[in-house]
Amino acid sequence: MPENVTTFPDLSVVIPVYNEGKNLTVLYDRLLSVLQQMHVSYELIFVNDGSSDDSLQFIKTVASSNNEVNYISLSRNFGHQVAVSAGLDVAIGKAVVVMDADLQDPPELIPQLFAKMQEGFEVVYGRRIYRKGESYLKKATAKFFYRLLSRITHVNIPLDTGDFRIMDARVVQVLKQMPERNKFLRGQVAWVGFRQTWINYTRDERFEGSTGYTYRKMLRFAFDGITSFSDFPLKMASMLGFIVSGGAFIVMIYTLLARLVFKDYVEGWASIILSVLFLGGVQLICIGIAGEYLARVFNNVQGRPLYVVDESSKDKQTKSEVS
Repeated sequence: MPENVTTFPDLSVVIPVYNEGKNLTVLYDRLLSVLQQMHVSYELIFVNDGSSDDSLQFIKTVASSNNEVNYISLSRNFGHQVAVSAGLDVAIGKAVVVMDADLQDPPELIPQLFAKMQEGFEVVYGRRIYRKGESYLKKATAKFFYRLLSRITHVNIPLDTGDFRIMDARVVQVLKQMPERNKFLRGQVAWVGFRQTWINYTRDERFEGSTGYTYRKMLRFAFDGITSFSDFPLKMASMLGFIVSGGAFIVMIYTLLARLVFKDYVEGWASIILSVLFLGGVQLICIGIAGEYLARVFNNVQGRPLYVVDESSKDKQTKSEVS
């Protein structure tokens, strides 16, 4: 029996999917049109992140009719960043594109990303100069978060960027070696280094449906980004403790002087209650910040897998080759 030889495509496209059934037909058609015009070998990797609509059914249909289409279906919803990591784990392309399935990141931009990479860059990311269809609050909070993150982290994370990018296979291999469970991929890619650049683009609004990225999820994502790449909150808690302690010491001196020297004092409970509440609030904030970091340590030492695969076309291909 001849030995199997793995062929590495020029390009892998990783697409996390969560209830995007209304967008997948248009996305698939536009991707095929773009990739065929590029005249490169490719693979599409759809990662079904516990969708409850017909997303998986569509993916299976196109995978059965196109050998360049593969899929991974996770056992439940593990989150966007984990779904992308699952796709990167199985991608074998010489270069890997990461993009969402909602068509906010236009597939037609892939040739520009690929061409820019040929100039000698290992990472080329899309920098959003305008975001269509998003509320002022979402734009303002996103702008504030990225600028705050750039000030308090020791890694130069590009401003106004998402996960839409192309990466060399070497970068992907390094990302696979990062075991942390609270993923913040755009920060991890920046940490890896190599030669990185960007192209500007206008981010479209969703083609169909509504986003599953609620403000609660965005807040959780922001915490993951800050705590993964900065110890500033811990330092801030320590500084706050010293400041409050200094203020408490001054108040203590004033109280002693008023009681023993000036004989000017009024017995009451208001100042005591205010002091207790203030000090208690500061202590709880500091404990909460330390708890955030401790929770991440706890999650990482448990040793659980990052995700669980329910089914995968990659597994079926392997079984077919063995038989």
